Amino acid sequence: MEYRQLGRSGLMVSTLSLGTMTFGGKGKFVKTGDTNLEGARRQVGMALDAGINLFDTADVYSNGASEEILGQALKGKRDAVILATKARFRMGDAPNDAGLSRYHLIRAAEASLKRLGTDHVDLYQLHQWDGLTPLDETLEAVDRLVRDGKVRYAGVSNFSAWHLMKAMGVAAMEKFIAPVSQQIHYSLEARDAEYELIPATLDQKLGVLVWSPLAGGLLSGKYRRDQAAPEGTRQLANWGEPPIRDENRLYDIVDVLVRIAADRGVSAAQIALAWLIGRRGVTSVIVGARTDAQLADNLKAAEVILTPEERADLDHVSQLPLIYPYWHQAMTASDRLSEADLSLIAPHLNS
Repeated sequence: MEYRQLGRSGLMVSTLSLGTMTFGGKGKFVKTGDTNLEGARRQVGMALDAGINLFDTADVYSNGASEEILGQALKGKRDAVILATKARFRMGDAPNDAGLSRYHLIRAAEASLKRLGTDHVDLYQLHQWDGLTPLDETLEAVDRLVRDGKVRYAGVSNFSAWHLMKAMGVAAMEKFIAPVSQQIHYSLEARDAEYELIPATLDQKLGVLVWSPLAGGLLSGKYRRDQAAPEGTRQLANWGEPPIRDENRLYDIVDVLVRIAADRGVSAAQIALAWLIGRRGVTSVIVGARTDAQLADNLKAAEVILTPEERADLDHVSQLPLIYPYWHQAMTASDRLSEADLSLIAPHLNS
């Protein structure tokens, strides 16, 4: 297992991390999995044995059950891991039981600590944008949590690039603790983050944690063109993430994945994960699994090193077109582009 620095922080995290949205199986989250405490202990043990040191959850996952189960599964191991959770989504019926207000965020953090059975969270992430709460209020609350010792580092998740940069600007202006990472949706099927979120990451020296790296299982090799979806999968349960706008493109990507995987004697999922681990800006790829067998397969991705030719094939079949203003920059500004700019534009300059 390789370990990478999480943004500007001093934290070193494994290139694969364990996501625990499948823990609990309550409410709508039963569609993603229903791992109980016994199963969670097995999966945590498997992850630790593979070298994973970052474990990710959120208060909203199964309405707190994921945090409770993860906390119990980590008993006796807490000091050996980086524990990350998130807050923003609704946790009750009252008007202030959601959002990024000081009121909700501090209460949410304290409730997460109780469920997790710990006195601090290593990485506390703002789970989604809140356009109603002033950012200085949100960041002041995070700053207070850090200075009170309840949180070690802060991150964001599912922010747009302008949301992210506004947060970085407000933190710098007000001298608040700034985010060190962002958790984003990114995969061979969904490369939208490369337009602005990855360049912003490189420019601001942030860490990137990737969620849904297999596009909700669509890149596992189980879904093939003109074939029925396998039973018991979240796509059959109408989970709805990610939205698929071009099925032909999806299956073209899967075809290349399956071909490379067959040549290698590994799974398509391992190839898709290995591609992400090698992308610029990516710190850690979050894997989760409904079964131990799925997790065992995903963990092997840390050992897969793609050849330049394999990467080129995957890049080509999944490449998104340049949108404005990037096509114009490629045409007229290529003589003065930064490393962050080139992370998006460089593959298009000679095409």
